[in-house]
Amino acid sequence: MLLVVVLAFAMIRPRGLPEALVAVPAAGVVLLLGLVPPRLAGDRVLALLPTIGFLAAILLLSFLAGAEGVFGWLGDRVALACRGRPRRLLVLTFAAAAGTTAVLSLDATVVLLTPVVFATATRLRLRAKPHVYACTHLANSASTLLPVSNLTNLLAFSASGLTFAGFTALMALPWLVTIAVELAVFLRFFATDLAGRSDVPPPAPGPAPVFALTVLGLTLAGFAAGPLVGVEPAVVAAVAALVLAVRALVRRTARPWRLVTEANPLLCLFVLGLAIVVEAVSEHLLGGVLRAMLPDGEGLGELLLAALVAAVLANLVNNLPATLILVSALGPHPAAGVLLAVLLGVNIGPNATYLGSLATLLWRRVLAGAGVTPTLREFLRLGAWTVPVSLAGSVLALWCGLALF
Repeated sequence: MLLVVVLAFAMIRPRGLPEALVAVPAAGVVLLLGLVPPRLAGDRVLALLPTIGFLAAILLLSFLAGAEGVFGWLGDRVALACRGRPRRLLVLTFAAAAGTTAVLSLDATVVLLTPVVFATATRLRLRAKPHVYACTHLANSASTLLPVSNLTNLLAFSASGLTFAGFTALMALPWLVTIAVELAVFLRFFATDLAGRSDVPPPAPGPAPVFALTVLGLTLAGFAAGPLVGVEPAVVAAVAALVLAVRALVRRTARPWRLVTEANPLLCLFVLGLAIVVEAVSEHLLGGVLRAMLPDGEGLGELLLAALVAAVLANLVNNLPATLILVSALGPHPAAGVLLAVLLGVNIGPNATYLGSLATLLWRRVLAGAGVTPTLREFLRLGAWTVPVSLAGSVLALWCGLALF
């Protein structure tokens, strides 16, 4: 019941109140009732601290990249390259959304790229619907590539036993397959919206934000090379955010308090509180059932089962608590292939419903701020077309990758 209350509050956020307002007291109730021993809760919190540190750093880095004009510049380049053709704009939006999600995480795609994509399509007098829907779908499904692309990946990465490069190598083919399937479905599903072309001349793109793009490039390189010298992704992200933060303060384009709020410490507290509540649910309710259901082998059927269970659970309780529950159920040393199949399920599966991912709910808020209200029926229809095929194709690609590596 506590988990339901915590998630309902996080999804609705009445009057814009922070998610932590309910999650932290709920964690306190769990501890007072003895549902989770304090020592175990402390261990869980300590284990999550590097992940939470990364989350704060990447949120700040994404904001500062936006403040440097990275997304505005990207939108101008996309508008110029599409030449007024909506299908080409969709392909370019897919590329931009997939790249943004992989490098800067799904939150950057939803919060920073979606408004730019909407403004670009509107400015060109093209129908914006296919392109903004692409942002939310790829914020979820394209977040499988790197350990840093999604908080769900970070939560599972330490248990995978894989290096950063190993994780990325195994997930590269599933990532590409997922994007290809999504694009093929989008082109057919939105065929009417993608008809015709625009004669409106695109705006001349401004100068490239070279400094910010260089920092982002070095950050990506640091994510790949850092583990080889014992440097955690959280440290790399923190250094990159610090560089852009100092630049913003020196140039007086951001105030110190704004930088603190953009790191979203209340969201970090929400994740910690949620982890303790989920530990109680896993220990007393779902853990035993899932341990009996989840496979321990890496055959194709077993990987498909793991992904399916993960996708269903993500749409029932949201993908963040689903990941925490599933990682706990898999134990301390799960088969890497099973864990990666679970990640495919919790990242791709949420495109089936609004409730599967907090990013999707945030996307709806972003569009509402622009005066756009996506319909539930259309969202569900699109999810019914994309999710089963994307999930099956990506798991098949993962199975092939495991055989090769």
